[in-house]
Amino acid sequence: MSVAPDIANAVKPRILLLDDDPDVLNLYQEMLLTLSSSPEVHITTSGARAMSMLESEPFNVLICDLNMPKMDGLQVISLVRRKYPQLRTVVLTGMADEQMRARAYSLGIDLYLEKPNNSTELNFLLECIDSLLGKEVEGGFRGVQSKSLVDLIQLECLSGTSSLLKITNGRLEGRIWIQNGELIDAATQDVDGEEAFKRILSWRAGNFEILPAESERERKIFTSYQGLLLDTAQSLDEAEAGEQEAAAAAKAEGGEALSDTQFLKKSLGNIPGLEYAVRLPDKSKKAQVWGLQNAEIIADWTKDSMSHFEKLGDKFRFGSVVQLEGKGLRRVIHIAVHGNDKFALGLIGSPSRGDIDSTVQKVLEQWAC
Repeated sequence: MSVAPDIANAVKPRILLLDDDPDVLNLYQEMLLTLSSSPEVHITTSGARAMSMLESEPFNVLICDLNMPKMDGLQVISLVRRKYPQLRTVVLTGMADEQMRARAYSLGIDLYLEKPNNSTELNFLLECIDSLLGKEVEGGFRGVQSKSLVDLIQLECLSGTSSLLKITNGRLEGRIWIQNGELIDAATQDVDGEEAFKRILSWRAGNFEILPAESERERKIFTSYQGLLLDTAQSLDEAEAGEQEAAAAAKAEGGEALSDTQFLKKSLGNIPGLEYAVRLPDKSKKAQVWGLQNAEIIADWTKDSMSHFEKLGDKFRFGSVVQLEGKGLRRVIHIAVHGNDKFALGLIGSPSRGDIDSTVQKVLEQWAC
């Protein structure tokens, strides 16, 4: 059994708010204290003082103004991104400047927000900050709010920057390398280059962050980013259209529309060693099954096992259960948690640790995205 650390429940999230205007600091401090996560909100009017506070105490989010004397916001962010790459960074400014926005995003910030002028904008600001403090999102990529992964790639390339984009979707992870505004490589699981790039862009949700560039990365993508984005969009559109046509054809012949499981029959059937797979979405949705005639026993066992270990985790403060595994003489049963869904996978024989992990990754990549 693997468990995730229960850090979020151990201490309150901590926000550091930096602005050279004391009145603004006091106003936003009061507003941020109303967030559902009940954060601690610390304030400072100096970039140097902010750096000192970050060195002496852990923080989850830095919210920073841009136009400040001595050390401006971009200088602070540049230092923070190098010294504290895991720290969430937010620009909150009154400057409606697209070049400044592009420069800030190229440094790897999570959010660029203009100071709100009305209640709607204020609510949006608070929702965004709450999201960065760990609030779950149901879709889209968390990182640059209101921007898709495609938007971010275009922004990085247009800015002529060099960076490494790390994208995570549950247990799946992908990386995209950009060098001097050109897309040079991508990698996820056992593939790289253009195929990996297309797989990553097919993911419908997840998180991403901007990491420092890797200058030694070998170039494996030679198509322009515009051409590759266009090709990927067309491929995804064609795949979706094909599924819709197949469903319509099945209905026209007097049958029912093909289920998601039927669409995945061929792809899951090509995964070596996989005997069956059961997907258990949230409580309001029906279980999906591949490779079993009757999945009730496996589904019930999965729910009972997860419930038991989740209660055990709560009792001993282990955190959230992310996977369970049972081994027998003929097969291995592996339960994987991906977002709000649980996947019970049957693997034939006695596969190695590496084979189990590889199979789980392949199933999630084809079914959970």
